[in-house]
Amino acid sequence: MRLFHLSDLHIGIRLYNHDLREEQEYLFAQITDYVRQYRPDAILIAGDIYDKALPSAEAVQLFDSFLKSLCDASDKVEIMIISGNHDSAQRIDYLNFLLAKQRVHMVGIPPRRPDEYIEQVTMHDAYGAVNFYLLPFCKPSVIRGTFDESDTVYSYNDALHNLFAREQINENERNVLVSHQFYLPLGKKAEDVERMESEIRAVGNVDVVASDVLLPFEYAALGHIHKPMTVGENRFRYCGTPYAYSVSEAGQEKGILMIELGRKGEEPEITRLPLTPKRKVAVLEDTFENVLRQASEDYVQIILTDDRDLEIVDLQERIAMAFPNKLEIQRKYARREGIPDEMTEPVSSSPYELICQFIPDMDEEEQDIMKSVINEALGGAAE
Repeated sequence: MRLFHLSDLHIGIRLYNHDLREEQEYLFAQITDYVRQYRPDAILIAGDIYDKALPSAEAVQLFDSFLKSLCDASDKVEIMIISGNHDSAQRIDYLNFLLAKQRVHMVGIPPRRPDEYIEQVTMHDAYGAVNFYLLPFCKPSVIRGTFDESDTVYSYNDALHNLFAREQINENERNVLVSHQFYLPLGKKAEDVERMESEIRAVGNVDVVASDVLLPFEYAALGHIHKPMTVGENRFRYCGTPYAYSVSEAGQEKGILMIELGRKGEEPEITRLPLTPKRKVAVLEDTFENVLRQASEDYVQIILTDDRDLEIVDLQERIAMAFPNKLEIQRKYARREGIPDEMTEPVSSSPYELICQFIPDMDEEEQDIMKSVINEALGGAAE
């Protein structure tokens, strides 16, 4: 059975106030071409369809057009979609029962009551059944009611482990998980995982889930982490975003994953299908004159390294003409006596760290309360 794995589309996202609709349309056309070429049996989209819980009309229209093109490209493909932490669970789940009859499964809401389980879709090939488990982004407070009616407060790790423990997974058949969470390889620390600037990160990494819950699955199609990476084993994968949504992703090779499932017990074959952007996201670090020689329409962050003050009246205008999609300009001086490498000290991007700078004398209980408030605020937009 052949599967396509993509995630974190973030339709409607802006890069330094640049509208990326044209870039996303360009990449979605490439994905559609891959569907025509390789004819997958299923397309798995692992969450964060939109960048906001209340997407614009243009964002909804673009996703509608993308879905239509996928269905037109293959009249037999099953499309399985889950909500991510950026999405509105209720909006993604709307009319799922009706769309499922047209081979489009949009699951936005995870199990919430004892009689509810992770939604499954079963397909068959020459080697038997393949069971797809479609698990949207889960908060412990949302899924706790499936296994505990008490007021116990569960961590993400405990809540997800309890949720999976309820499922009667037939390990004699092939099983595939589609999930949008922060799964951590066993033996690693959350700080060891490189995160991108375009991701929402929980303070204190409280959203970490140990990856041993993935072991019953032949393949885990994961979303949430924006950089392509494996989670301990080659068969547990984050495919990453289809486009660089932050400067920290400049230079990453973006793409989607094609998975070939064989017999039970065989390692799946995984191939990356590259996506070529219309405009790249890049960082140019050089002198003013050298930067101008590299003019392009790419989205660029420019770091000027001239070791003297530039007395150029039209510096901004000349750069804008050479780089119409400029993101920002920074100045970096070469080290001289009494002059630091950077014009300014870097500012922490963590809300928690910024608050600690203003309130340095918080005790441990106050720190825990502050972390909880910030995490709720960051995740609340997707409710």
